[in-house]
Amino acid sequence: MTPETEAAPEPTAEPATTEAPEALPVAPNPEEHEPALPPPPSPEALVAEPHEEALPLPPPPMHAAPVAVAASSDDLAAVEFCKTSYANIQYELSKVIVGQNKVVEEILIAIFTRSHALLVGVPGLAKTLLISTLADTLNMSFKRIQFTPDLMPSDITGTEVIYQDPQSGEKQFKFLPGPLFSNVVLADEINRTPPKTQAAMLEAMQERRITVGGVTRDLPKPFFVLATQNPLEQEGTYPLPEAQLDRFLFLIYVDYPSDDEEFMIMKMGTGAAGEIPQPILNAEQILFIQKTVKAVPVPDHVYMYAKRIVRATRAKTSEALPFCKKWLSFGAGPRASLSLIMAAKAHALINGQVYVGCHNVAAVAHSILRHRIALNFAAQGEEMTTDKIVDMLLAEIPQDEPLR
Repeated sequence: MTPETEAAPEPTAEPATTEAPEALPVAPNPEEHEPALPPPPSPEALVAEPHEEALPLPPPPMHAAPVAVAASSDDLAAVEFCKTSYANIQYELSKVIVGQNKVVEEILIAIFTRSHALLVGVPGLAKTLLISTLADTLNMSFKRIQFTPDLMPSDITGTEVIYQDPQSGEKQFKFLPGPLFSNVVLADEINRTPPKTQAAMLEAMQERRITVGGVTRDLPKPFFVLATQNPLEQEGTYPLPEAQLDRFLFLIYVDYPSDDEEFMIMKMGTGAAGEIPQPILNAEQILFIQKTVKAVPVPDHVYMYAKRIVRATRAKTSEALPFCKKWLSFGAGPRASLSLIMAAKAHALINGQVYVGCHNVAAVAHSILRHRIALNFAAQGEEMTTDKIVDMLLAEIPQDEPLR
């Protein structure tokens, strides 16, 4: 896949070839399932003559219309697979969740980039319902952890117990895995647990493994933490340390529904039971999408644009913009630069692009930077917010800025 490619080639007798900097992996065939109607519109089929050196192509996701792709269009097939998967998940979620399309988009970008997401919003905005419904559309293991002040590390990682063999009578230690041993973990009200348990969560999020009794055990692949947090009630809470916040790709604000959306919520919530969301992707297909995202090439000017945004937030450096020096106590670190590029890649794929542009970086900048920059007292006194700072950054730094 190359940055210059903008659309699928027209079918010809001899398929055109495109050079790819990295060969994309091949997704395994999904398990057999009951057929279901795909969400309209169906993706357009790309038809071309077969090639003698053709490699297996990624299958369409469950409930999607089949896509016939030329052997020379592997990259286009991978892009179509990602785009169709995203559209089908949105369709299945709409059976239960009204609106919140932007929130769903950012959660899926986090999943497609092998990352974690933190959802922040007042009670009653269906944050927990959204994540649990999303888990229903992914054919993977799912566990929910309700965080409380008395939650201990062993409650989430697992513990060793004494086990007696019923036949030999021999006693030995046996490890009982905790809820972290799942593909999708819902950490509900994650800020209500003490630092000792937060440390166990931090190891799982960063290293994707846990240590119990001196033994390190790997967590299943893929592994995601989708956490929720209530910004209102702060009594009995333990604010997340900056190091743990930095492990979340996105801090996603869940806002109130619109007037029309609230009307639909009332009708759906008080009426008869609706359709049940169907599984769309399995673990192997998620891993395929993650490899596809990583293989997307990025032109140098997009790297420079993302770098300029991040470095402009560092108030004590010469590269900081004047308003950042005035209102920020510290700026974003290198993990923000990496996150901007990876999230921009996934944003491009789910929108059917075979290239990454500066507009993809700008589209994900708010949720990546809002928990990685800190306002000082002057900014708080002037009712400044991190989102306003990001707005000013995007307005100040042009997307067509020359390389330097």
